[in-house]
Amino acid sequence: MATLHVENTVHDYDDWKAVFDKFDSQRRTRGVRSYRVVRGHDDPHQVIVDLEFDSTTRAEEFREFLRGVLTTPQSRAQLADHRPPTIFEVVEEQSFA
Repeated sequence: MATLHVENTVHDYDDWKAVFDKFDSQRRTRGVRSYRVVRGHDDPHQVIVDLEFDSTTRAEEFREFLRGVLTTPQSRAQLADHRPPTIFEVVEEQSFA
């Protein structure tokens, strides 16, 4: 398993989320198994998205797709700041629920 980790600072969360939701079909067809969106407790403009993939190859392919999306005027209008997406390999996972 691999995680594509994305960190954004957005101007308006609700506007950003509406645009994010429009890409659900792209996430499904490009190998995203699940994702998690979290916001900063102290700064609700800070948004982190972790997308889960079966392999680092699929995560790399999606990262390339995402780079194209992030260059669009619509994306640039939503983002106050953006860090390059990072891929992590899952080495251990434990659930206590």
